[in-house]
Amino acid sequence: MILRIADPGEVVGLPATISGRPYELTAEALEPIQANFIPRHGFLQFLREHGEAALRTAEMLCHIYHATHQEVKYLGLSGSVAEKLARFLLDHVRSVASEDGTIRAKQTLTHEEIAEMIGASQETVTRLLGSFKKKHLIEVHGSTLVIMDKAGLEQLIDRQHPAHYPIRPEIT
Repeated sequence: MILRIADPGEVVGLPATISGRPYELTAEALEPIQANFIPRHGFLQFLREHGEAALRTAEMLCHIYHATHQEVKYLGLSGSVAEKLARFLLDHVRSVASEDGTIRAKQTLTHEEIAEMIGASQETVTRLLGSFKKKHLIEVHGSTLVIMDKAGLEQLIDRQHPAHYPIRPEIT
């Protein structure tokens, strides 16, 4: 299962480095990369001496926390795979809105990698993307994903969102 994809320049293993606990995940490069390794002791000493770097590190930890929260939403709070995929598409596209209101994004992940991120099978992701295309929610042009109907994808999420469930009084 892919838990998340690190952004360029991101410090991988930061929470484990700060906490002193073992890093329990495996990092895998999807394309050629350059990685630098910094010993824990030296890194912590650097943070003690440079307040601005320590503040930036706290921001990175908050970013990691937010990304982890997003993953919990995909895996735990979504009621269906369609909702998980809609959430993923809306959260993970690095987009620029065009004049016609569509959102265009470069999608570098395969269907299998998307499936691993949302806890589904590759076949299900492929089938759902086809369904989203038929419903004119999205279009795919090569590696470019176009969200044609953002509101339609959001409706898939809103149908399952707990805030839309009626509050039932306690039975005593």
